Amino acid sequence: MKTNTILISGASIAGPALAFWLTRYGFKVTVVERAPTIRPGGYAVDFRGTAIQVLKKMGLYEEIKKHETRAGKITLVDEQDKKIASFPDSFTSGELEIMRGDLANILYEASKEHTEYIFDDTIVGMRECGDGVNVTFDHKAPRKFDLVLGADGLHSKVRSIAFGNESNYIHHLGLYIAIFTTPQFINLGMDGLYYGVPGKRMGMFGARNGTEARASFYFASEAFGYNYRDVEQQKQIITARFSGEKWHTRQMLKLMDNAPDFYFDSISQIKMDCWSKGRIALIGDAAHCASPMSGMGTSMAIIGAYILAGELKAANGDYKTAFTSYESQMRDFVQSCQDLAKGVDWFVPKTRFKQWMSRQLWRLLPYTPWKNMMIELPLKIANSITVKEYSPE
Repeated sequence: MKTNTILISGASIAGPALAFWLTRYGFKVTVVERAPTIRPGGYAVDFRGTAIQVLKKMGLYEEIKKHETRAGKITLVDEQDKKIASFPDSFTSGELEIMRGDLANILYEASKEHTEYIFDDTIVGMRECGDGVNVTFDHKAPRKFDLVLGADGLHSKVRSIAFGNESNYIHHLGLYIAIFTTPQFINLGMDGLYYGVPGKRMGMFGARNGTEARASFYFASEAFGYNYRDVEQQKQIITARFSGEKWHTRQMLKLMDNAPDFYFDSISQIKMDCWSKGRIALIGDAAHCASPMSGMGTSMAIIGAYILAGELKAANGDYKTAFTSYESQMRDFVQSCQDLAKGVDWFVPKTRFKQWMSRQLWRLLPYTPWKNMMIELPLKIANSITVKEYSPE
């Protein structure tokens, strides 16, 4: 085997899934993660189509089913919680839905026996030499690996070191999002509510069989600078944007202060001409983030991990051949998934007129053929990629 030791940066979804397959094929895998442990909480993620097949190949489908969460109907409301429009759960939930933190933990547990995990550390430097990549860490001693694979998300450190500044690849879609866990202070069950004003949308969704909830804030804005690691600064951004808004906003902002899993980021996509450079390659959001608006990011990560690991095995560790094949199989699928995120202005309209038009659209949608199309199109795209069988021998 021409390749043996592999370093993966990132222990969210793509990283542990990739480690699962690589160790099964006999590679020695190390995963480095900036956080001190697997990140808990987060929003619900779902699987459709081919991704379900991959979960079954992993033997994890039934375990994920045990933690399945099914969102109920989504209702658009006014400031007095009066219904404007509503949609069935199939509109957003896919074929299988689970909280992101639960999925990350399942993948970690499934891969940790044969994988070296390093938490509370990060890559700070990489230098490719003839037969490997010399890697320096923030805390650990430098080490050499045959390959480095970046599974470290939208703001990938591996990508910035190996491919250049993030600004060359990130495409801002005009929105920012914050999401966090709260108590069930509205009697939601597993249903969800959205309330919006021009340029902003607030949401509350039931979680964990109705025992808790997820609060969300969206706002329209041009891209601006902020510290990706400074949670307090990010909370201040949300407070400044939403203070004074009606509905349940004041209570949501108050609960945000003590949220254990606060998440904030731009809604953006990553677009690159090539996902590999020498012995370094990218996977998941680091390579091709489609944004939460597509609903396909988790499926792309799971499918990409299966293909990349399988191609490395099939090529007997010939990384050049494997990287090329991995990318050629994923490209069209990724483009289709990214296309699903178009039209964000209808989700958070910026003007009163567009908000009025958006409300009319949502009111009429359940009674038109478009409703079925909007449910069926993501499933069609999710089934548009066919994966090979890779021998474990």
